[in-house]
Amino acid sequence: MNRSRSESGFSLIELLVATTLLLVVSSIVTSALMQMTTAQKTIWNRTEMHSGVRGATELMQQEVGQAGRVNLPNPLTLGAAVTPAGNCNPAVPATNAQWVAVNSASVPKTSGLFHSASPAAYVMLTVLDGDNQESFRVADTTATTIFACFTKTHASGATLIPLGGFATGIVPDTGITNPSDGYLLKMYGDVNGDGNMVYVEYTCDPEISHNLYRNVTAFDAGTKLPVTNSHILLSNIHRNPGSPIPPCFKYQTSTITVNGTLFTFVLDVAITLTVETEQIDPVTKRKQQETKALLNVSPRNVFNSWALAGMGYSDRIQSTPASVTALLAPLP
Repeated sequence: MNRSRSESGFSLIELLVATTLLLVVSSIVTSALMQMTTAQKTIWNRTEMHSGVRGATELMQQEVGQAGRVNLPNPLTLGAAVTPAGNCNPAVPATNAQWVAVNSASVPKTSGLFHSASPAAYVMLTVLDGDNQESFRVADTTATTIFACFTKTHASGATLIPLGGFATGIVPDTGITNPSDGYLLKMYGDVNGDGNMVYVEYTCDPEISHNLYRNVTAFDAGTKLPVTNSHILLSNIHRNPGSPIPPCFKYQTSTITVNGTLFTFVLDVAITLTVETEQIDPVTKRKQQETKALLNVSPRNVFNSWALAGMGYSDRIQSTPASVTALLAPLP
């Protein structure tokens, strides 16, 4: 007997339909993957840009907040008992002053702070000696002594500390030689909180190099280093949007006369930075930009000094050290 056997399978039309459906699905999936990749590139560009400017502004915010903090790298104590030599005249710091021995390595390390040929530059120290506590202006120093006028008796070993803060810890944009400006922010003090005072310059160049530089120098170094590529904090700075073009730095100031010297206190610093992505955005075919603005960064040590000066506490106001005045000058 002959047995018939049917052969089953796909017809040509069915194969064409299946292939077409497969191509459509593959096209949709591929398109979605490409869009996802493009979106990831856009997000990555913006993330890198945002991360860089956020890190820079956080550092600036921290250092502006710490600027004006006065400190000594080592404890300072009296090396001998002190007996007053007579009444002191605040207008003439050397009146009835005497040489007093001190125990500390801080004196030679901070000669730029203690000693100056200009009477306008001085440091106020306070003797922590119980009921005999007093503040005095240092007129001169050697490696082991200070020259100052005392009005009270003090025991050997009494601690000496500088209180208050530097009036010009944020160097103002007016009232001082070689000031800060809209594209150059100058500050000094114990900005790292480690007892070592430094001088810091932030240079914002949105037009030529498109860099934000941070240059740090010991406050008594004598001269600052020239700005190099090693000082670049951001390399994608561009001009801020607006007309007129807003500068990178703006200052809110107040002036008060303390001990016959007119000080300009910076109470707030506004920081505005516009940055650009390193890579071209695959969607817009252009580089993306972002503007980061910190409108009220308060240098708390300078602000507190301003408040104390307004209440008449002149013994808490530290003047600009002579060594810092030298660092303010531009490099030849």
